[in-house]
Amino acid sequence: MNEAIVAVGEPLRDLAARLGLAWQSEDDATADLRLAMTPEGLVLSGETRRYGAPIRVDFTAGKVAHRRRFGGGRGQLIAKACGLAHGVTPSIVDATAGLGRDAFVLASLGAEVLLIERVAAIYALLEDGVRRARADDETVEIAARMRVAQGDAARELTSLVASHDITPQVVHLDPMFPHRDKSALVKKEMRVFRELAGDDDDAPRLLEAALETATHRVVVKRPRRAPPLDGPAPDHVLEGKTSRYDLYVHRSLKPA
Repeated sequence: MNEAIVAVGEPLRDLAARLGLAWQSEDDATADLRLAMTPEGLVLSGETRRYGAPIRVDFTAGKVAHRRRFGGGRGQLIAKACGLAHGVTPSIVDATAGLGRDAFVLASLGAEVLLIERVAAIYALLEDGVRRARADDETVEIAARMRVAQGDAARELTSLVASHDITPQVVHLDPMFPHRDKSALVKKEMRVFRELAGDDDDAPRLLEAALETATHRVVVKRPRRAPPLDGPAPDHVLEGKTSRYDLYVHRSLKPA
């Protein structure tokens, strides 16, 4: 049971039971972070000065929609890192899905993507976001290429992949970078993630599991100046302005 968060209101009683979350009525809710259903979809919220605006997964509007339309297509760094090229559209597992933004980009470029998220509350937001995207005319085809699973990929990646009947050519990882300086926690959304998930201290084990699972390559997103994950050295590195992708290549991706 995750005591850091509570699902609020009668519409979320079944969700709370399914995901092992605490549940309270709207009148009795006392947790700092709360999941609640609104007319716009499922939201995760807390005290504004501490956590900022409510968090909701929305693939149909805002920055995500703008990136889909004007982000640069397969010229984007993440697309190059994951091997999307002319005639090549690999199957992908995003093993640290978060709010699904990177996975949505990959799905919008034609890839079948399995999104794995270990934090139950974030998984619930993802599940709700994909459901609403499948009901929107502009995103229904993209969302149809996205499936969401809850679990700890560092410990159960093999079983999660098998249960969703996917053979991942590429595994994408974006583990939480363990900032030690509290002043670095500028973005309030990131505070929520750190409070729920903590730092990904098991990232080396996650990399090991990914290397055993991916048939062609593992792609690890890192802050540009951060060290690579403990383990084998990456075979290639693609650098952007603020982040980079470390590539661990088993074999080349070739056109179908």
